[in-house]
Amino acid sequence: MADISELIKASIEGIKSFADGETIVGKIINTPSGVTIIPISKLTVGFVSGGLDYGQKKLSHVQNFGAGSGTGVSVTPIAFLTVTPDAAVDLIPVEKEKAPKLLSI
Repeated sequence: MADISELIKASIEGIKSFADGETIVGKIINTPSGVTIIPISKLTVGFVSGGLDYGQKKLSHVQNFGAGSGTGVSVTPIAFLTVTPDAAVDLIPVEKEKAPKLLSI
């Protein structure tokens, strides 16, 4: 029977195996024209775990404990970084967002 710390450890190991460097900064794409394209993504991770003791009777050889955990992962492409052969760098967003309103008058 797994305890809560084992469930948490297993979930974190699963996240580590998924969320490596290439998840956020994607594989470099070299075009025939010499332009290098680097995909950039946003990684969002949600994690929850919990456990409880249940039952009124505590028996020495039986552990009255229940536990569970869950993890959600979302990868959202947000931009492409381009580098031309003459070293000009540009960031091309996937979605054009409105400029944030900094002041309300």
